[in-house]
Amino acid sequence: MSSQSFPAQRSTPSRKSRGRHLLRLTILALGLHAAHAIGAPVQSAGKITFVDADTLVVADWRGGQLHALHLPPIPAGTPTPFNLKDVSGAIATALHTRPERLRFEDMALRPGGEVAYITLSVDGNGNGAGAKPKPMLVSVDAAGKVGRVDLDRSKHESIAIGNLPAANLRLWRDTPAASFTVTDMKFYEGKLYVAGLSNASFASALRVFDFPFKGGAAVSSVEMYHPVHNQLETRAPIRKMVITRLNGEPTLVAAFTCSPLVTIPLKDLKDGAHIAAKTVAEFGWGSAPAGMVMFDAGQGPMVLLTHSHKSADLMSVDDIAQASGKPGLSTPIKWPAEPTLGIKSTYVPMRVAHIDNQDASFFAALRRNEASGAMELVSMRKGLFLRLSDFINEYDFADYKYPAGDQWSGVHRTLRTDEGYADLAPPPKP
Repeated sequence: MSSQSFPAQRSTPSRKSRGRHLLRLTILALGLHAAHAIGAPVQSAGKITFVDADTLVVADWRGGQLHALHLPPIPAGTPTPFNLKDVSGAIATALHTRPERLRFEDMALRPGGEVAYITLSVDGNGNGAGAKPKPMLVSVDAAGKVGRVDLDRSKHESIAIGNLPAANLRLWRDTPAASFTVTDMKFYEGKLYVAGLSNASFASALRVFDFPFKGGAAVSSVEMYHPVHNQLETRAPIRKMVITRLNGEPTLVAAFTCSPLVTIPLKDLKDGAHIAAKTVAEFGWGSAPAGMVMFDAGQGPMVLLTHSHKSADLMSVDDIAQASGKPGLSTPIKWPAEPTLGIKSTYVPMRVAHIDNQDASFFAALRRNEASGAMELVSMRKGLFLRLSDFINEYDFADYKYPAGDQWSGVHRTLRTDEGYADLAPPPKP
């Protein structure tokens, strides 16, 4: 039988082989999507919060992302006060740059670790014209040891924030509105609550993400009555917040610039909702909230609100709860005779850039030394709210003698020891 040549024919794939091929394509597509969604590059390091001892969420307004960083475990720390009078110099040395090129963004204390984590941006001018600031994350312990967390290589998951302010929108000509996309974050019972700006006409937004990240955020817009301005406001964002139970209801307690305090039940935060926050206090004009922490130093749960341009306000959670159970404020202040309204706070002589709970005994605070310009990382004892070494007064002179029955020598001994001046502390009473 003579041989014949025939044109080559393609074999028709079976249904089974076609299924395997589609499965491989699907897996590849999912892998490409995951590579985009998980571990996105960190373009800026702004507000931060811990969701547990080993997971830190970093807000990235330039990249429009939230990044959940997984940090290596560390041993539990012994409560030790921070007394670092030039932490900016130590950080600059660790990052091989100069202190004046550092912009401090936020600080959070690692739960149980006695270590502060600080986000910064390093001025990009030294890297050529138009260079963007470089985001940095460092850890600092009470001994002054600085560690750099590599944002590019750290294991992390990322999620898009969504509804970002317009990239070309500026405040005071030079400040991108997008830099206020996230102004504060708090984790509570499996959800991450994110305050800031959106691109909506009611720009003040609260975004709620499930954590671990899955899906997008439920976004609510927020309005509140501002007694100093005597108007309803929908644009300026929440600056600082805590979450607690008021009258049995999980509630967000939040402060805005210039300086109203509001409450918002968490149950009202639903996707697409427009929230009318209840204004329960007005603490005065001309300042921005710098920090808000909740703690209990033995007198019941308290909230401490620090400000950029005035002393802090201390209030009890019980007082906030009582005010929240009543109709909110709806009339303006009577300036200048009555500059505050609502909850009566206790004046606390404290002004800091950033503050967080360090442990049961101490707050940790970043603050700027007005004389040297250096950033300090220091601790303040809860219940006393000051550092004695900040002042020169009658007690500081070598020939001062505490009178019999004096109530302050023990307090001074504690504070001087906390602040590194145990040799100057008054001796214990016999």
